[in-house]
Amino acid sequence: MPARKIDRWLWLAGVIIVLDQISKWLALAWLQPGDSIYVAPFFNWVLTFNPGAAFSFLSDAGGWQRWFFTALALGVSAWIVTLLPRHSSEFRLSLALTLILGGALGNVVDRLRFGAVVDFIQWHAAGFYWPAFNLADSAISVGAVLMAWDQFAAKPARHDERQAGRDEQP
Repeated sequence: MPARKIDRWLWLAGVIIVLDQISKWLALAWLQPGDSIYVAPFFNWVLTFNPGAAFSFLSDAGGWQRWFFTALALGVSAWIVTLLPRHSSEFRLSLALTLILGGALGNVVDRLRFGAVVDFIQWHAAGFYWPAFNLADSAISVGAVLMAWDQFAAKPARHDERQAGRDEQP
């Protein structure tokens, strides 16, 4: 498995991690926990620390979730690194995996540094406030959507290859 096949994807994951950490550094420098700064009728800057997962899942679990989500993210990241060489020529899937990889590792950095993930972006409309999130969360979400799109997109060549393999079996 030549490393060159995935170099560009690993570099992109690294860029995502760096941009995520810079954005969190800026949020920590400019905001205090509990601050809410109006940006637009649908968008605020806030500063929160989420010890749980998406939508604060398990945020009040007592501390063990920090290590659980760190181990889970590291395990998923290792799995993605093993998948990338096999799919490096499939742009959409590789991009999806890379976004998830960079986002997961960006949040791992926070869990190791702060025991929680730094969130600072808040969308809202008509009195409904979406839970605060960050660039790593955005990368993971976009990667998940791309992965779903990739799975549902027509791939006749793959289907033909699988069907040909079945026809050849005794």
